[in-house]
Formats: sequence, structure tokens, C-alpha cells
Amino acid sequence: MANVNATGTVFNLPNFAGQLYSSTPAVTPFLSLIQSKAVKTDNFQFPTGVEYTLDAASQPAISETASLTAPTAVSYVRSQNTNVTQIFHEKISVTYAKQSSGGRLSGVTSSLDQSCAPNELDFQTARAIEKIARDVEYTFINGVYQLAGNSSQANKTRGMLAAAGTVVNCQNAALTQSVLNSAFKNAFDAGADFTDMVLICGPAVKQKLSAVYASQAGFNLPESRNVGGVNLISLETDFGPVRILLDRFMPSGVLLGADISCIRPVEQDVPDKGNFFREPLSKSGAAEEYQIFGQIGLDHGPAWKHFKITNIA
Repeated sequence: MANVNATGTVFNLPNFAGQLYSSTPAVTPFLSLIQSKAVKTDNFQFPTGVEYTLDAASQPAISETASLTAPTAVSYVRSQNTNVTQIFHEKISVTYAKQSSGGRLSGVTSSLDQSCAPNELDFQTARAIEKIARDVEYTFINGVYQLAGNSSQANKTRGMLAAAGTVVNCQNAALTQSVLNSAFKNAFDAGADFTDMVLICGPAVKQKLSAVYASQAGFNLPESRNVGGVNLISLETDFGPVRILLDRFMPSGVLLGADISCIRPVEQDVPDKGNFFREPLSKSGAAEEYQIFGQIGLDHGPAWKHFKITNIA
């Protein structure tokens, strides 16, 4: 049944007996990986790092005579990169009649009769929180940056795919070890140090990754002779170890390399309320109404620490 954009009533939120399941996975692996490093801000625009560059390395050729005169001064200029927090906002509305009709069951009933949602407000609140978590996960990966210029514009936080500075285009060809090695090298050449590098991918690319390395000598020879298959969870590269994270919100045909050491969520609290809080709304009739409000953005660090491979067949 489709969800309804309206107040929950006895008739548009029927109760059913049975075990409760969701066909929409609520796991958020990337958010779970970085949430312990969350920091607070009191400004919706925050810095993601201050950068400077050095000139290309070279061998000096300074004679004794030349050394008697000090060289021309070189001043190193800094630049600041920023991102923004954005609002996540949900409303919960359930009538008094619906709340008082928890014993009314629809569909098939049996001796195992028990409502799958005995408290409608708690059920709707939990689902709203799940939706926000999924939206945050999606945004932290796919978000497109927008800085609001006035109160009618929305701040939109930049996600990891937009933040990745090194891009390797697979040009609709198959993912190969050569393509992966090229991406690793290009990222290293750009400055990535593989401190805590994680490859984030969707299901199809995850299978392709496992297939790339499945034929590696010794890899396809498990200790047990009654176990088959390959599940690649990490790689040892020339530049450091790389973990692999499967995420349903990665777009098809894209592989992201993210240095987790410089990534953290940035939360913006409302004074005396905190962040992602539920509070009652003013009543206009016989219904309980609440809102859940929160502001969060992504500190992704320098672009050159991350890379992506696009257009994988």
C-alpha cells in the first residue's frame, strides 16, 4: 500500500496482525561508519579545510657567491573550502480516533492475533526517523552543493561523489585491475595518503570487484572444500590497505574511494533543544501532531584525498 501524505486516521492506517517487516532497507553503512566523529557548529556554513600548495620539487643550484645575497621571498597563500548543513524535517500526525482504535484489525486474523503496531505514534515516529537516516545517507553520498542566499532558498550539503577530486572514467568498459590500479595511482599522485581509504560501491560494482580479484593466485582456494564463492572485503594496494563498503545508495556504475580519516558529520543544534528532536505542534483539532527537526552536513576534507571511477559497464 502506498504511503499517504495526510493525517493518519482509522481508515488510511489499517492495523494488521503479523510480524512486521520493511521492504525498504533502513541500513545506513556510510553514516554508521562516520557518525561517532560528529562535531557541532553554530554556523550553517563551515570549513572543510584550509589548503596551500608548494612549488614543484627541484634541485637548487646556488653558488657560494650567490648565497651572499638572500633569495626572493616566497609567500605561501592559503585558501579555505566550505560546505553547509541542511535541514531535515518531518511531521507526524495521528487522530485521537486512530490512537484509540488499536484493537481494530484488518486483513487475516488467527489465534496469533496481535497488532503489528500497538502504538501508532511510536510506529510513525520510528518510521520518520528511519526516513531521515536514509535521506542523510543518500545526501552524504550523492548531495549537490548549494549555499542559500536568502531564507527561501535551501542549503544543500555537498556529498562525497561531488567532493572527490580525482576522477577516472571507465568509458562504459568493464572494471579491471588495470583501471583500479590507475585510479589508486592517480589518487596517490594527487596527494591522497591512503590513511584510512574505503571503497564504497553498490551491489553490481561490488560483484565486479570480487570478480576482478577472484582469479588471483591462491585467492580462490578456501581452507574448506565445502565452501564456494568470493566476498572481497579489503584490498592490499601499493599505496596502503583499502577496505570495501557495500552501500545501496551508490549510483550504478560508480566506485568511490573515500579517506575516512578526514570525514565527519557536522551537526547544528537548536538552542535548548539539540539536534534531531521530536516536539509537539500546536493543536487545531482531535489529533496528535509532532515535528522532527534536524540540521546536519558533511565535512569531507580536501578533495584530493578522495577519488571515484565512473561509467563502469
